[in-house]
Amino acid sequence: MSDPLSETERTNDLAALLAGGWQMVEGRDAIRREFKFTNFVEAFGFMTRAALVAEKLNHHPEWFNVYNKVDVTLTTHDVDGLSMLDIKLAKRMAKLAG
Repeated sequence: MSDPLSETERTNDLAALLAGGWQMVEGRDAIRREFKFTNFVEAFGFMTRAALVAEKLNHHPEWFNVYNKVDVTLTTHDVDGLSMLDIKLAKRMAKLAG
């Protein structure tokens, strides 16, 4: 089980993600980002690669795909908010998306 983000982790790690395109979700302790790709195949490829990372972390995103867009929301249900698992997965997803 994970722990909720500490104030230091929010100030450093979460702030860096927010500066890089992630957004806080209104009404929840969660982050969201929409990834856009050239076409469906690229979007689905991203989801496949991200799914492998999520499985290794045993931390699975809430996501939605339509054609070339993948809308991702991350939160840790065990702690009812953000944890370092969300930070790790968000960083990996951003890297996978290029």
